[in-house]
Amino acid sequence: MRISGNTIPDEKRLEYGLMAIYGIGLSRSQSILEELKIDPAIHPKDLSTEQEVAVREKVESFTIEGELKRQVSSDIKRLKDVQSYRGSRHAKRLPARGQRTKTNARTLKGAKKTMGSGRRKLEKT
Repeated sequence: MRISGNTIPDEKRLEYGLMAIYGIGLSRSQSILEELKIDPAIHPKDLSTEQEVAVREKVESFTIEGELKRQVSSDIKRLKDVQSYRGSRHAKRLPARGQRTKTNARTLKGAKKTMGSGRRKLEKT
């Protein structure tokens, strides 16, 4: 089963398989299946063609994939352009939501840069 260029894995339950699409999380996939009255435990290979078309139409009614990524990047660009605090945090590749940075924040800051020990060994001559 393919939705907007993404292949939904056949071996996973449908509620988890829909999460392969950028912009669809667990709660949204569960609400889609509940609204369409489809069992969340069913596998994509067991869907009828009518159910498959209904799921595809419902998922594509949301902002997903490339359009959502463009929207998020334009929002971040706007924050940088108006020189807001959050925009400056994005520009510096630091956490934008008030987290501490003395320790942690490794996801954004990258791998730890070690400086070595404070003492140097004396060289023998």
